[in-house]
Amino acid sequence: MKLEILEQKATILRKDIVEMLYKAGSGHPGGSLSAVEILSALYFKEMNVDEKNPTWKERDRFVLSKGHAAPVLYAALGEKGFFPKSELWKLRKIGNLLQGHPEMKNIPGVDMSTGSLGQGFSTAVGMALGLKTDKSESRVFTLLGDGELQEGIIWEAAMAAAHYNLDNLTAFVDYNGLQIDGPNEEVMGVNPITDKFKAFGWNVLTADGHNFAEILQALEKAKETKEKPTVIVAKTVKGKGVSFMEDQAGWHGKAPNKEERDQAMNELGGLDHE
Repeated sequence: MKLEILEQKATILRKDIVEMLYKAGSGHPGGSLSAVEILSALYFKEMNVDEKNPTWKERDRFVLSKGHAAPVLYAALGEKGFFPKSELWKLRKIGNLLQGHPEMKNIPGVDMSTGSLGQGFSTAVGMALGLKTDKSESRVFTLLGDGELQEGIIWEAAMAAAHYNLDNLTAFVDYNGLQIDGPNEEVMGVNPITDKFKAFGWNVLTADGHNFAEILQALEKAKETKEKPTVIVAKTVKGKGVSFMEDQAGWHGKAPNKEERDQAMNELGGLDHE
């Protein structure tokens, strides 16, 4: 797939994230927008999935460990065709498909219910171990927030993944430097991220998390790596693509009002939905 097509997908996802959060009146734009290129690369290029058969046994798995960024996952799944995109505009409405965190029992394409930080990553490790035990060719991908690395369960899971040589597991760290209470380094320092994963026995790669060429190159290197799990520490900007949201911790969990939604849509190329 040409990079231009992935760029187009990323713009669609950003518009859909802004619109669904505006219509919902609540949710998490900052960390959803920062992960758009990562999810676009996975769902529209890298992962082997079938939107017509979401529970296909041979599929690759994806776990959104930072479950509050559900809008970016929903946008990707909707654009991929796992469910009608009209479901996006009913986000967080009681009785509808898409709620504030991913839920695996009812949402096609969601492989794990997540929200409690750290637990998604540990589940991804378990999935990878199970697939490896079954000698499956399927791979597991997971996305972590950088603030999520403050959870102790992350490092227990990281240790287990290296111990079991889970080369079918690739983790992304959405390294945008901010969490709900402010800069990570002020709340609870997480650096040096790369050195920590190396010490736990992982293959460690870095990438510009908004550069498709770098993301895809890192994914290729991860695929070639044997006997070790891979983590891709992707440098990102919280709120990427919407000027007034970029690098602002205040947009971690706040929905745009109409004026803000209109400005965001203008910056992203115009409103597609009413």
